[in-house]
Amino acid sequence: MKNYIDLIDQTIEFPTREFNINENNELLFNNVPLMEIIKQYGTPLKVSYLPKISEHIENAKLLFRNAIKKYNYKGNYTYCYCTKSSHFSFILEEVLKQNVHLETSSAFDIPIIRDMYNQGKISKSTYILCNGYKQPLYTQYISELINEGFNCIPVLDNLKEIDFYEKSVTAEKVNIAIRIATDEEPDFAFYTSRLGVRYSDVNTLYNEKIKPNPRFNLKMLHFFINTGIKDSAYYWSELSRFVYKYCEMKKICPELDSIDLGGGLPIQTSLQFNYDYQAMVDEIVESISWICNKNNVPVPNIFTEFGSYTVGESGAVLYEIIDQKLQNDKELWYMIDGSFITQLPDSWGMNQKYIMLPVNNWGMPYQKVNLGGLTCDSMDFYNTEAHSSDLYLPIFEEESERQYVGFFHTGAYQESLGGYGGIQHCLIPAPKHVIIDRLEDGTITTRLFSEEQKSEPMLDILGYQQTPAPVASKKDAPAKAKLASV
Repeated sequence: MKNYIDLIDQTIEFPTREFNINENNELLFNNVPLMEIIKQYGTPLKVSYLPKISEHIENAKLLFRNAIKKYNYKGNYTYCYCTKSSHFSFILEEVLKQNVHLETSSAFDIPIIRDMYNQGKISKSTYILCNGYKQPLYTQYISELINEGFNCIPVLDNLKEIDFYEKSVTAEKVNIAIRIATDEEPDFAFYTSRLGVRYSDVNTLYNEKIKPNPRFNLKMLHFFINTGIKDSAYYWSELSRFVYKYCEMKKICPELDSIDLGGGLPIQTSLQFNYDYQAMVDEIVESISWICNKNNVPVPNIFTEFGSYTVGESGAVLYEIIDQKLQNDKELWYMIDGSFITQLPDSWGMNQKYIMLPVNNWGMPYQKVNLGGLTCDSMDFYNTEAHSSDLYLPIFEEESERQYVGFFHTGAYQESLGGYGGIQHCLIPAPKHVIIDRLEDGTITTRLFSEEQKSEPMLDILGYQQTPAPVASKKDAPAKAKLASV
């Protein structure tokens, strides 16, 4: 029987820029030796590889810079990070090193904005695009930012939202954006998005609420496609419709000079992933330019608000296979020391696909398996149907060997969807979380961001009288460490 490495070699071109194996047939993730991380911190383990974030931001800027030069586009490009993808402080700090701007979704984003400002990570000139359907606390916080001189732009999601700013904003000038309600994909349950202002109401909103107020300035129209930027007839149709609306509004609203293309670039979910990023960005810029030229209006400045694209590929989750169970003649289960429902909720709730690879034993024969989680829920699994292709892992002997697996590109949304720091199904604890970075000389550094969740906070949330927990038998991993340069 062939070994696992032979299976990979005959299936895809390997190694890739991101994945390789060392002389011990152990996986390298961005040249980080994962077995060394596991030996130091154990499993289950979430990791965040920070350099990947900066790499993606720089790449997106390059894509738009190339397209703007290619088509002699006269507008500017601005990269915004969509904070809802991951609110962790170490993520925001890494993002803001790249001189980008921010997009928010809720009232509780605004204290994060203020903390970043107090630390000197952003300035009052940093764009803060405030999206989402806004409750009173959110609009209050937005108004306070505007009144204090922050470059904050509320993106109107309904016809009544602007009334609050008219009453609460005292600044002389207020930049306003309008989110336009796009049609959903043909196979979606609804025809038109519940978010945003419908096309037929945009002119009325501008003429009756924005234009008469000398303090209000309609700067931007916002476009959002839930499925992201895809080369499909649906995407190009909706984008064209939106740009034609921009041209229509530009003729009656001279101060309008920007569009925000919400819905991000995709991330790699399979080793056979094939997406021409530059071609897509080229076509977006060319389409906007062509429609604007046809309508004799200046092209807009382009904003994007990339979330998953920014942080998704920086994340990974590592597990140990703790048991093998043959439940019938052909269904073999590898049981992990964690839970898909609680730790990778996208894979359970949305059938999200991730790159799954063994961390070690690449030189061993392989077999088709299903992966099962620790909860008592029958849906806590990851198998062929949930994956982009058949699921194969090395054969190993439990008595003499250990087997570890990794799920990659898990850096967006999992902690917020899973309820980080709270209680989860079957009270499965959140795993340790390790941050991986590199020094300028290439040395890999690691630090423990959070320990595995303890029972005491869960009991406190649930309202129980707490008794001292038994002393753990294992020593805690060191908080900081360095690995040799690879």
